[in-house]
This record gives sequence, structure tokens and C-alpha cells, in this order.
Amino acid sequence: MNNDREAILALADGRIFRGRAFGAIGETAGEAVFNTAMTGYQEVLTDPSYKGQIVCMTYPEIGNVGVNPEDEESARIFVEGFVVREYLERPSNWRARGALGEYLEQAGVVGIEGIDTRALVRHLRTAGAQMAVISSVNLNPDELVAKAQAAPGLVGRDLVQEVTCAAAYDWEIGDWGLDGGYRRPSPRALADAPSVVAIDYGIKRNILRRLIAAGFRVTVAPARTTAAEILALNPDGVFLSNGPADPAAVPYAIEAVRGLLGHKPVFGICLGHQILGLALGGRTYKLAFGHHGANHPVMDLRTRRVEITSQNHGFAVDADSLQGKAELSHLNLNDRTVEGLRGVGAPFFSVQYHPEASPGPHDSGYLFARFRRLVEEFPRHGAEALERIIHAEGAV
Repeated sequence: MNNDREAILALADGRIFRGRAFGAIGETAGEAVFNTAMTGYQEVLTDPSYKGQIVCMTYPEIGNVGVNPEDEESARIFVEGFVVREYLERPSNWRARGALGEYLEQAGVVGIEGIDTRALVRHLRTAGAQMAVISSVNLNPDELVAKAQAAPGLVGRDLVQEVTCAAAYDWEIGDWGLDGGYRRPSPRALADAPSVVAIDYGIKRNILRRLIAAGFRVTVAPARTTAAEILALNPDGVFLSNGPADPAAVPYAIEAVRGLLGHKPVFGICLGHQILGLALGGRTYKLAFGHHGANHPVMDLRTRRVEITSQNHGFAVDADSLQGKAELSHLNLNDRTVEGLRGVGAPFFSVQYHPEASPGPHDSGYLFARFRRLVEEFPRHGAEALERIIHAEGAV
């Protein structure tokens, strides 16, 4: 390990934090953001939505449960760098298969520990998320600040192309169980299940697992798949996934979703929610420091129920831009930003947060069952299907 090697985190506005290197030795740049989850650092590291970002964990002790293959949300780590207060090198957990530092080192991901993460978070909350550099090979603060200032931001960047799958594939793994790990439905159950095409803008594995657990047969399609290509598959529903960076920078995705609306039931999460808003003719904007964590309160505006949610996004949908085009269904109670949309006479709904959790609470897991009901009801009730389902759920 590299615990005695000095490292520096430099922000574009000139703020410097000195600490110790862990993970890979080197230098990296990205947008500095903070995550308020107390657990789930491995899920955070492997979430493709973090492409382009350096993540600071607010929980002070990171590494104590190690890492294991079952908690990976994708095939590799996507964060650009990792910042923690105290790294614990020796994990203590029965599921651990390795140490976090070695995991980062093998992936070539640069980390820094031993800095005052409370001070960093307070600074980002005031000054906003911004470009930053972590280096354990160059300890010149002025040079690192200049590199942070020169690094490209996330606005206008299409990072979806760097995280989406290269070709379509079928997914057949369901929820995890203590008695035997991840479950697989029987071939007969899959054959009889309604079909969903999940468009991969950077999809998390637990979203796919929850779709399988809800009783779907799932095909994952690359982000550039057109509406015509999806409709040619004749799925029973379409899912729009999470993903990184600026939703306005993926016009091909917006065009595809616009061509799907009204033809198939649609469910979107995170970036998929934002792309849906843009496809409806709305606007998106960048948040000051984004929402990243597993403890964000969201209100369902019909029921007034509050759900504690897992979130990871730096952009949001402008509510005023969608008046008459969609119903605002959920609201963030911290900053009043849009957290959900619902079709008005159309079979679609979306949420800005992550009902699949991983990490995070499971308050919103019912949305996958709602999507299953929508897919089943749409052939019989068409545009009225979603309203009937929500009414049956007791939401009015």
C-alpha cells in the first residue's frame, strides 16, 4: 500500500487538500462531488453514472467491509478518483474477497485519504461542484490547480458513449438471496414473461436484477439504438436507464425516446428520466453540487408520502418547461427539484432517484411492480392504463 506517500487534491478555484495516497499512484482529473451514503462504496465506485467525477465519501471510515464481486454494479470502476477521510486497509466482513485499496490499484484508480472531508464537503456545498485533480506524482499545488481549471467540465459532454454496451444482450439474473446469491428464473418463466428493452445509457446491474425480479424478460440495447429498431423488436415495454453527465448532450437518445412515446409503456430512471423530459420538449439544467447519496427525502405529490431515496445526478429537469406535457409526480424536499414525472393520457412515468437502491433504502422498490402492471394493462386500457394503476395503488 501507499499510505506513507503524499497526495494532493486541488480544486479549480484554488482550494488545496493534502493527504496520503491510496489505490493507484498517479494523477487524475474529474468533477469533485460528495456522496452522503454510509454504506455501499463499492456500488458507488462501479456505477457508470459517476464517469467523469471524483467522488468524496462523507462517511469517515471507508474500506472496513472490503470488496466482493457480488456488489459490483458494472464490469469495472467508473469514478475518476476516490476521496476518503480514513481508509481501513484490513476488511472485516464475511463477504469480503479483497481490500478496497488493492481493488482501486488493480483498476488504476487514484485515491487520496487523510484529508478533512467535512471541510471539502462544506466547501463544495458553498462553491459548487467543480473540476479537480488528485495527484500522488506531482505535488506542486499551482500546477495542479491549473490542470483542474483546464480540465473539461460535464456540461455539453456526451459520456454515455463511454459507458454503454457495444451490442445488445439478454440479461437473466434476478435479486440476491442470503441462501444462495443471485437467483435466475427458470427458462419457462422467462419464456412466458413480458419483454422489456432496457436502453443502456450506463445501466446499473441492480436495475436489471429488479426488472427480472418483477417478472420481465430483459434485452439490453446500446444507447444509440433508434426508436425504429426498438419497435421492430416489438417489446411489451421500454426502460430508460441511468447514466453520466449532461442529458442535453445525447440528442440521439432524445430523438429515440420521442419516437417511442405513446407506442410502448416507458419507465425511466435518473438520466433516463431527464432524457424523457427533454423528449417531451422540456429543459434540463445543472445543479450546484448535485444529489449523491442514500438519504434524500422525496414526496409523492398525490399521496403526500415521503420516501427516503438513493440518488446520483448532477442535472435536473426544469418543472416549468413541462407544463401541460407531463404531471410532476415527485418533489425533492431538500431543494424542491423535480424527482418524478408521469404521463397525462400517456403510458410513461419516470423518477430522478434510484428505486433499485444499491446502495440505499428500498422505499421506492414498488415502482418496478408498477411498471409490470403498466405493461400488462396497456394493451387493454391504452392511455388510461397508468391512471387506473395508480388509483388501484391507493394513490388518490
